[in-house]
Amino acid sequence: MEKVVSRSDNLIYVVDDDPVVTGLVSARLEAAGYRVRPFAYAEECIAGLGEELPDLIILDFYFLKEGEVPMNGMEAYDEITRIAPEVPVIMLSAQEKGEVVLEFARKGIADYVIKDSDLIDNLQMSVKAVLER
Repeated sequence: MEKVVSRSDNLIYVVDDDPVVTGLVSARLEAAGYRVRPFAYAEECIAGLGEELPDLIILDFYFLKEGEVPMNGMEAYDEITRIAPEVPVIMLSAQEKGEVVLEFARKGIADYVIKDSDLIDNLQMSVKAVLER
């Protein structure tokens, strides 16, 4: 018997400069029936908001770009909430410091998922929970 995947019209932006993370996250979400639009950098995501508002943004905290200093996730979050305050954001990071996580919560981020070996499973549960709110 073939497994039936529930379909969704939810659009999710996935923003991470690591193509492996972006690819894995996008593939898992698409397999779960979500529409996904990947971006390597926060600036690209913010530009995309002018084209189509997503139902959710998954945003990395720290970006590296050869020869440039790209916007970090917190700066991007501030800009996203200025443009589209109704769009929830899940922050991704390897950062586990309590004060950083507390700052995310204080700013209103929908959830925080640590980049570890359980990233994909934890993120999928977080996405489902945030979109059901």
